[in-house]
Amino acid sequence: MIGRLIGMIHLGPLPGSPGYEGSMETIVGRAVADATVLHEAGFDTLLVENFGDAPFFADDVPDVTVAAMARAAAALVEAVPLPLGVNVLRNDALAAVSIAAAVGASFVRVNVLTGSMTTDQGPVVGKAAEVARLRAALGAPVAVAADVMVKHAVPPPGLTLEAAARDTWERGGADALVVSGGSTGDPVAPGDLAAVRAAVPGAQILVGSGAAPGTIAALLEVADGAIVGTAVKRDGVTTAPVDPARAAALVRAAG
Repeated sequence: MIGRLIGMIHLGPLPGSPGYEGSMETIVGRAVADATVLHEAGFDTLLVENFGDAPFFADDVPDVTVAAMARAAAALVEAVPLPLGVNVLRNDALAAVSIAAAVGASFVRVNVLTGSMTTDQGPVVGKAAEVARLRAALGAPVAVAADVMVKHAVPPPGLTLEAAARDTWERGGADALVVSGGSTGDPVAPGDLAAVRAAVPGAQILVGSGAAPGTIAALLEVADGAIVGTAVKRDGVTTAPVDPARAAALVRAAG
C-alpha cells in the first residue's frame, strides 16, 4: 500500500522553466517547510512534483529538471521521515523512476502509464513497458501509482473508465490507481470511484484531486487513500504554502 493520506509538495518553478527566480535554496526550503507541516499534521506520505514548471513537456523533460527534482527529493527524504513519491510532469515516468531510485523514494505517480490521452501538451503516450523494465534493471522497490484517465486530458473515443482501469492495472503493471476530477482541485465523481472499484476490485485506489475536510471521510469509504494538495494550502490556493490549520483539519476529518 502506498499510503492513506498523501500530502502534495508542489515545487516552485525549477531551473530552466520560464518562471524560475534563480534560487534552488528557496525552492528546496519551501518544499521542506511544507513537508514538515504535513508530517506534523498527521499525513503519512508525501508526493513531490514540478508543478511550477508549466508549460510542461509532454514526456522527456530537460536534464536540468531531472537534476533539480532529484535535489529537492533528496532533501525531502533527509528532512522528513515519511515515504516519498515523485511525479515528473507532464509524463516523464522514466525520469521519475530514476529519481526515486537514486534518492530512496518509495513510489512514483505516472499520469499516463498505458494507452494515450490528449492533453494541453498534445498526445501523451504511456510507456508501461519501458517503466517495468527500468524498475527491474534498477532493482529498486519503487511502486507505481498510475492515473486512470488523468485530469486536464481527454481520452480516445470509445475508451471507458472501466477499460482504462483494467488495462492500467492488469497489463500496465501499476501498483495503485489514481482517480481524479477534471482538473487540479476538482472533486472526483463518486460514481467514477465506484466504477473503478468494481472494475478492478483488487487494486489500491487513490483519490487524485478535490479531497477536502467535508468529503474526505466519504471518499475513503470507497478509496484506499487520497492525494491532497489544494485543500490544505493557504486560502485554498494550489501554489500557496501548506496551511497548518487546514492540514490538521483534513487529517481530523479523515479519522
